Amino acid sequence: MRIILAAPRGFCAGVNMAIESLELAIKVYGTPVYVYHEIVHNKYVVERFREEGAVFVDHLEEVPEGATLLYSAHGVSPEIRRVAQERRLRTIDATCPLVTKVHLEAIRYAREGYTILLIGHEGHDEVIGTMGEAPDAMQLVETPEDVDNLVVENPQRVAYLTQTTLSVDDANRIIERLRAKFPAIANPPKEDICYATQNRQEAVKKLSDEADLVLVLGSQNSSNSQRLAELARESGVPAYLIDGSADIDLSWFRGDECVLITAGASAPELVVEDCLEFLRKRFGAVVETRTVREEEVYFPLPRELRSFATRGGAPQPSG
Repeated sequence: MRIILAAPRGFCAGVNMAIESLELAIKVYGTPVYVYHEIVHNKYVVERFREEGAVFVDHLEEVPEGATLLYSAHGVSPEIRRVAQERRLRTIDATCPLVTKVHLEAIRYAREGYTILLIGHEGHDEVIGTMGEAPDAMQLVETPEDVDNLVVENPQRVAYLTQTTLSVDDANRIIERLRAKFPAIANPPKEDICYATQNRQEAVKKLSDEADLVLVLGSQNSSNSQRLAELARESGVPAYLIDGSADIDLSWFRGDECVLITAGASAPELVVEDCLEFLRKRFGAVVETRTVREEEVYFPLPRELRSFATRGGAPQPSG
């Protein structure tokens, strides 16, 4: 068996920042540290932090007044921030800066009187947070077919935004339909789909032609991981989205094929290494890393934690 190991893969700058934030918050404030929704959409990461004392909640009523609450990488709505303040929670904002960018664009377009069409997946944490910035001005668009049913107050004052973890090709199909229906439609000067999402998709596109099968490391609720598996299948290659080596089905393999392995932006490298070791032992797999694009993006910690990160040691919890 030959394995092509795609690079870049795995953690992006936003996920790294969110994970470092929760690690430091636990060290600084002690446990429990509450997290609104999963810190990132990955089973292994969530379970690890749960064992360390993080408590993941979907409703702020589950958080005791005055407790420490960290906002996940996917961002939250203004209403969540208001309730957190009302409950006197010590909040740490680990929202990915690229998601914050989309929130700010939504605020600006709403202030300027636009109807905002958000391209994304209903129910995704990021979409819920973004739509919360301008609920009266925003409509969700999930498919090109949805565009045909859109009704807006003024076709000359329409703008679109996108969820950061979408398939670039899927988003472009919807954007093309939107431009046909609303020729005057506005959009941000820089696209919303994040660099890491695009880079991982580019790697799958370029490398899957050489593969007989693709394994994507990532959890089922990870949007960007799902898109990687879909992209490989669109190229005509069987693809499986798995959390780790325990999910591998030996019936997928003959033993002499070429397997492309990549990982979604919320999947830790540990699970990739585990899968490589499994395939080496079972099939004598030889691994070749193929780098499609270099990544050197870094996001600083939330301002609430930066001073602690620069000190020699973490302070004791402050009451």
